[in-house]
Amino acid sequence: MSRRDHLAQLREAAPVILPSLLLCDFANLEREVERLLAAGVKALHLDVMDGIFVPNISYGMPIVAAFRKLTDLPLDVHLMIEKPQDYIRQFHEAGADVMTIHAEAVDDVASILREIKSLGAGAGVAINPDTPLETIVDALPEADLALMMSVNAGFGGQKFNPVALDKIREVRRLAPDLLIEIDGGVNLDTIGRCTEAGADLLVVGSAIFGKPDYVTAVRELNSAAAAAS
Repeated sequence: MSRRDHLAQLREAAPVILPSLLLCDFANLEREVERLLAAGVKALHLDVMDGIFVPNISYGMPIVAAFRKLTDLPLDVHLMIEKPQDYIRQFHEAGADVMTIHAEAVDDVASILREIKSLGAGAGVAINPDTPLETIVDALPEADLALMMSVNAGFGGQKFNPVALDKIREVRRLAPDLLIEIDGGVNLDTIGRCTEAGADLLVVGSAIFGKPDYVTAVRELNSAAAAAS
Protein backbone atom coordinates (compact mmCIF):
# COMPACT_ATOMS: atom_id res chain seq x y z
CA MET A 1 0.00 0.00 0.00
CA SER A 2 1.33 3.46 -0.89
CA ARG A 3 1.26 6.24 1.65
CA ARG A 4 -1.34 8.09 -0.36
CA ASP A 5 -3.64 5.06 -0.12
CA HIS A 6 -4.07 5.95 3.54
CA LEU A 7 -5.97 9.06 2.48
CA ALA A 8 -8.74 7.00 0.91
CA GLN A 9 -8.93 4.80 4.00
CA LEU A 10 -9.28 7.80 6.30
CA ARG A 11 -11.91 9.36 4.05
CA GLU A 12 -13.91 6.14 4.07
CA ALA A 13 -13.67 5.82 7.87
CA ALA A 14 -14.53 9.46 8.66
CA PRO A 15 -15.05 10.87 11.18
CA VAL A 16 -11.67 9.70 12.51
CA ILE A 17 -10.08 10.51 15.88
CA LEU A 18 -6.35 11.27 15.63
CA PRO A 19 -4.56 11.27 19.01
CA SER A 20 -2.15 14.18 19.29
CA LEU A 21 1.06 12.50 20.42
CA LEU A 22 2.52 15.69 21.85
CA LEU A 23 0.81 14.76 25.12
CA CYS A 24 1.80 11.10 25.22
CA ASP A 25 4.29 9.56 27.66
CA PHE A 26 7.56 9.79 25.74
CA ALA A 27 9.30 7.56 28.27
CA ASN A 28 6.99 4.73 27.21
CA LEU A 29 6.30 5.17 23.50
CA GLU A 30 5.74 1.49 22.78
CA ARG A 31 3.22 1.18 25.61
CA GLU A 32 1.42 4.32 24.45
CA VAL A 33 1.08 2.96 20.93
CA GLU A 34 -0.21 -0.35 22.29
CA ARG A 35 -2.84 1.46 24.38
CA LEU A 36 -3.94 3.53 21.38
CA LEU A 37 -4.14 0.45 19.16
CA ALA A 38 -6.25 -1.27 21.81
CA ALA A 39 -8.56 1.77 21.72
CA GLY A 40 -9.01 1.27 17.97
CA VAL A 41 -7.50 4.51 16.68
CA LYS A 42 -6.93 4.63 12.93
CA ALA A 43 -4.11 7.19 12.64
CA LEU A 44 -1.69 9.22 14.75
CA HIS A 45 -1.03 12.96 14.72
CA LEU A 46 2.46 14.35 15.33
CA ASP A 47 3.04 18.07 15.99
CA VAL A 48 6.45 19.32 14.90
CA MET A 49 7.30 22.76 16.35
CA ASP A 50 10.51 24.67 15.74
CA GLY A 51 10.47 27.53 18.27
CA ILE A 52 10.45 30.01 15.36
CA PHE A 53 7.14 29.76 13.56
CA VAL A 54 5.58 28.90 16.93
CA PRO A 55 7.00 29.72 20.38
CA ASN A 56 7.44 26.10 21.48
CA ILE A 57 9.84 23.35 20.45
CA SER A 58 8.64 19.76 20.26
CA TYR A 59 10.46 17.10 18.22
CA GLY A 60 11.65 16.28 14.74
CA MET A 61 12.48 13.41 12.42
CA PRO A 62 13.81 10.96 15.06
CA ILE A 63 10.48 10.84 16.89
CA VAL A 64 8.56 10.37 13.65
CA ALA A 65 10.95 7.53 12.79
CA ALA A 66 10.47 6.01 16.26
CA PHE A 67 6.70 5.89 15.84
CA ARG A 68 7.12 4.50 12.33
CA LYS A 69 8.98 1.54 13.82
CA LEU A 70 6.22 0.95 16.37
CA THR A 71 3.15 0.98 14.13
CA ASP A 72 1.81 0.75 10.60
CA LEU A 73 -0.91 3.30 11.37
CA PRO A 74 -0.86 6.39 9.15
CA LEU A 75 1.34 9.13 10.59
CA ASP A 76 -0.18 12.59 10.09
CA VAL A 77 2.69 15.07 10.58
CA HIS A 78 1.75 18.69 11.26
CA LEU A 79 4.74 20.90 10.39
CA MET A 80 4.47 24.05 12.49
CA ILE A 81 7.83 25.24 11.23
CA GLU A 82 9.46 27.90 9.09
CA LYS A 83 10.62 26.83 5.64
CA PRO A 84 8.96 23.39 5.75
CA GLN A 85 10.05 22.83 2.15
CA ASP A 86 13.62 22.35 3.44
CA TYR A 87 12.60 19.34 5.55
CA ILE A 88 9.87 17.58 3.58
CA ARG A 89 12.12 14.88 2.16
CA GLN A 90 13.62 14.12 5.58
CA PHE A 91 10.21 13.76 7.21
CA HIS A 92 9.08 11.56 4.35
CA GLU A 93 12.11 9.33 4.83
CA ALA A 94 11.38 9.22 8.56
CA GLY A 95 7.96 7.75 7.81
CA ALA A 96 5.42 10.57 7.48
CA ASP A 97 2.38 9.50 5.48
CA VAL A 98 0.77 12.94 5.44
CA MET A 99 2.58 16.27 5.83
CA THR A 100 0.69 19.47 6.53
CA ILE A 101 2.33 22.86 6.14
CA HIS A 102 1.12 26.22 7.43
CA ALA A 103 0.13 28.79 4.83
CA GLU A 104 1.46 31.51 7.15
CA ALA A 105 4.97 30.00 6.98
CA VAL A 106 5.46 29.89 3.20
CA ASP A 107 5.20 32.11 0.14
CA ASP A 108 3.95 29.55 -2.38
CA VAL A 109 1.65 26.98 -0.76
CA ALA A 110 0.68 25.20 -3.97
CA SER A 111 4.23 24.44 -5.08
CA ILE A 112 5.13 22.87 -1.73
CA LEU A 113 1.96 20.77 -1.76
CA ARG A 114 2.95 19.50 -5.20
CA GLU A 115 6.41 18.66 -3.89
CA ILE A 116 4.95 16.66 -1.01
CA LYS A 117 2.69 14.73 -3.39
CA SER A 118 5.60 14.05 -5.73
CA LEU A 119 7.20 12.05 -2.91
CA GLY A 120 4.09 9.90 -2.65
CA ALA A 121 2.79 11.40 0.60
CA GLY A 122 -0.47 13.15 1.38
CA ALA A 123 -0.26 16.94 1.28
CA GLY A 124 -2.10 19.23 3.68
CA VAL A 125 -2.38 22.96 4.25
CA ALA A 126 -3.21 24.52 7.63
CA ILE A 127 -4.30 27.98 8.74
CA ASN A 128 -4.61 29.59 12.15
CA PRO A 129 -7.92 31.02 13.39
CA ASP A 130 -7.05 34.61 12.43
CA THR A 131 -5.86 33.71 8.93
CA PRO A 132 -8.52 34.34 6.27
CA LEU A 133 -9.64 31.29 4.34
CA GLU A 134 -9.02 33.26 1.14
CA THR A 135 -5.31 32.80 1.82
CA ILE A 136 -5.47 29.14 0.75
CA VAL A 137 -8.42 28.97 -1.65
CA ASP A 138 -6.21 29.00 -4.76
CA ALA A 139 -4.04 26.20 -3.32
CA LEU A 140 -6.90 23.86 -2.40
CA PRO A 141 -6.84 22.04 -5.78
CA GLU A 142 -3.29 20.90 -4.93
CA ALA A 143 -4.19 19.77 -1.40
CA ASP A 144 -5.35 16.39 -0.14
CA LEU A 145 -6.22 17.83 3.25
CA ALA A 146 -7.11 21.20 4.78
CA LEU A 147 -6.47 21.71 8.49
CA MET A 148 -8.49 24.39 10.22
CA MET A 149 -6.87 25.35 13.52
CA SER A 150 -9.36 26.10 16.28
CA VAL A 151 -6.54 27.51 18.45
CA ASN A 152 -3.38 29.34 17.45
CA ALA A 153 -0.66 26.88 16.53
CA GLY A 154 1.92 26.29 19.23
CA PHE A 155 0.17 27.97 22.13
CA GLY A 156 -1.27 25.95 24.99
CA GLY A 157 -4.28 26.59 27.20
CA GLN A 158 -6.44 28.25 24.57
CA LYS A 159 -10.18 28.00 24.22
CA PHE A 160 -11.79 26.43 21.17
CA ASN A 161 -12.38 29.13 18.55
CA PRO A 162 -15.61 28.46 16.64
CA VAL A 163 -14.37 30.47 13.64
CA ALA A 164 -12.81 27.18 12.53
CA LEU A 165 -16.30 25.72 12.10
CA ASP A 166 -17.29 28.45 9.66
CA LYS A 167 -14.11 27.77 7.68
CA ILE A 168 -14.83 24.05 7.61
CA ARG A 169 -18.28 24.67 6.16
CA GLU A 170 -16.86 26.94 3.48
CA VAL A 171 -14.05 24.54 2.56
CA ARG A 172 -16.59 21.74 2.30
CA ARG A 173 -18.61 23.89 -0.10
CA LEU A 174 -15.57 24.80 -2.19
CA ALA A 175 -13.93 21.37 -2.24
CA PRO A 176 -16.46 18.63 -1.46
CA ASP A 177 -13.95 15.78 -1.79
CA LEU A 178 -11.17 17.31 0.31
CA LEU A 179 -10.31 15.79 3.68
CA ILE A 180 -10.93 18.41 6.36
CA GLU A 181 -9.15 18.28 9.70
CA ILE A 182 -9.58 20.32 12.88
CA ASP A 183 -7.03 20.72 15.67
CA GLY A 184 -7.26 22.52 19.00
CA GLY A 185 -9.62 22.16 21.93
CA VAL A 186 -11.41 19.15 20.46
CA ASN A 187 -13.10 17.22 23.29
CA LEU A 188 -16.46 15.75 24.23
CA ASP A 189 -17.96 19.23 24.48
CA THR A 190 -16.84 20.39 21.02
CA ILE A 191 -16.37 17.31 18.84
CA GLY A 192 -20.00 17.08 17.75
CA ARG A 193 -19.93 20.65 16.47
CA CYS A 194 -16.83 19.78 14.45
CA THR A 195 -18.32 16.80 12.65
CA GLU A 196 -21.62 18.57 12.17
CA ALA A 197 -19.73 21.33 10.35
CA GLY A 198 -18.08 18.74 8.11
CA ALA A 199 -14.75 17.79 9.71
CA ASP A 200 -13.43 14.36 8.73
CA LEU A 201 -10.31 14.20 10.93
CA LEU A 202 -10.38 15.27 14.57
CA VAL A 203 -7.11 15.86 16.40
CA VAL A 204 -7.54 15.15 20.12
CA GLY A 205 -4.99 15.65 22.87
CA SER A 206 -5.91 15.92 26.54
CA ALA A 207 -9.35 14.37 26.00
CA ILE A 208 -7.45 11.12 25.41
CA PHE A 209 -4.07 11.44 27.12
CA GLY A 210 -5.56 13.18 30.14
CA LYS A 211 -7.78 10.15 30.80
CA PRO A 212 -6.78 6.95 32.64
CA ASP A 213 -8.53 4.66 30.13
CA TYR A 214 -7.85 5.36 26.45
CA VAL A 215 -10.38 2.76 25.30
CA THR A 216 -13.24 4.50 27.08
CA ALA A 217 -12.05 7.96 26.07
CA VAL A 218 -11.81 7.08 22.38
CA ARG A 219 -15.14 5.21 22.40
CA GLU A 220 -16.93 8.20 23.91
CA LEU A 221 -15.32 10.60 21.44
CA ASN A 222 -16.19 8.37 18.49
CA SER A 223 -19.79 8.13 19.63
CA ALA A 224 -20.14 11.89 20.03
CA ALA A 225 -18.48 12.51 16.65
CA ALA A 226 -20.60 9.97 14.78
CA ALA A 227 -23.85 11.13 16.36
CA ALA A 228 -23.42 14.63 14.94
CA SER A 229 -21.92 13.79 11.54
